[in-house]
Amino acid sequence: MEIAKSWRGVALTILLATAVAGTLDITDACVYWAITKGVPPERIFQSIASGLLGKAAYKGGAQTAALGLVLHFGIMAVMVAVYALASLRLPVLTKRPVVMGLGYGLATYLVMNYVVLPLSRVGPRGAFVLPNFINGLMAHLVLVGLTIAMIVAWRERRTNTL
Repeated sequence: MEIAKSWRGVALTILLATAVAGTLDITDACVYWAITKGVPPERIFQSIASGLLGKAAYKGGAQTAALGLVLHFGIMAVMVAVYALASLRLPVLTKRPVVMGLGYGLATYLVMNYVVLPLSRVGPRGAFVLPNFINGLMAHLVLVGLTIAMIVAWRERRTNTL
């Protein structure tokens, strides 16, 4: 029973951190691209789906936008699960959540931009634009990495298991 209870705590931590970090991250993307380029949220979600579907994602309307949103939260759940499960073996992840979270945010940025996206069907990258780079990096550092680490650390302190 104790094992089931602790795994339930881990699952709840993963769900909570996924919901919070995923919402913050996608909100940042929607607000940033709406302000800088007038891009509507549906197009942001379709761009995520384009990793799976390629350019066809932009012709799928609400269906591919919904797929993109599901994919976004699915990817975020994997990011959260990696950190949360690693924290069970590496206590420093919950003892130093600010430093570890910022480091994890940097790691997620690098993996997404230099491994996941090049292997996806998104297509070639555009030219380097400093404000886009800064926004993307800061979103991963603060809204993804730091948020995940703080929630995992808080749950670990609160429940003593995650």
